[in-house]
Amino acid sequence: MTHLSTHVLDAVSGKPAVGVGAVLTDANGDVLAFGTTDDDGRVASLADGLAPGVYRLTFDTAAYFADVPTFYPEVTITFEVVDGATKYHVPLLLSPYAYSTYRGS
Repeated sequence: MTHLSTHVLDAVSGKPAVGVGAVLTDANGDVLAFGTTDDDGRVASLADGLAPGVYRLTFDTAAYFADVPTFYPEVTITFEVVDGATKYHVPLLLSPYAYSTYRGS
């Protein structure tokens, strides 16, 4: 069974980004799941049982940076689930004017 989790780190403060909304959609844009990062900046179990295919994980960075000017009101990460892989962890390193991601473990 495929398991999806995420983690958001605020690169400016060096701390977990608490309260960031995340929405998982499929390639057609249909919403499959949503969550909000906890006190450790994580959504530990966003979705289980994802079939192979392309998905998008969109983070509401405008709400997180509500008191700070930001260039990115949202960050969307498109990724592909392949047959046989069981765990997907999508970290996001975030600042008001930059972000990065990678396939986590």
